[in-house]
Amino acid sequence: MDRGVNPDLGLTILRVVLGVIFIAHGAPSIFGGMEGTIALLESQGIPAPTVTAWFISLLGFVGGMCLIAGFLVTPVALLLVVYMMLGIILVHAARGFYVLGPNANGGIEYNLLLAASLLMLVFGGPGLAAMDSRTSG
Repeated sequence: MDRGVNPDLGLTILRVVLGVIFIAHGAPSIFGGMEGTIALLESQGIPAPTVTAWFISLLGFVGGMCLIAGFLVTPVALLLVVYMMLGIILVHAARGFYVLGPNANGGIEYNLLLAASLLMLVFGGPGLAAMDSRTSG
């Protein structure tokens, strides 16, 4: 029974919103705050903090633009999933589950939600108005 459900529209909305989120997290570092990002990574014991800061900032910013455009959605989403999972393992797991609320301390829930949402794009496709849809056979 069709009740007006449009999975492609849902995937498009998800893709664009994720793109905006990743751009919003990558842009501040790239355009003037890299020192703060490097210092944060150093304080967390992340290896090669300068290289890592540039890599994750560019991945977020450029990857977010790719998601919005629907360009290279699967590989970009997979890279971002790896980034989110490494964040969980290296930083957030030790802080518990919750990001906000009582006894919250920047836990895994936000990264976990982003990773699951990105996997929806990997398995569900880019949705409507995606460059990937226009270039495939």
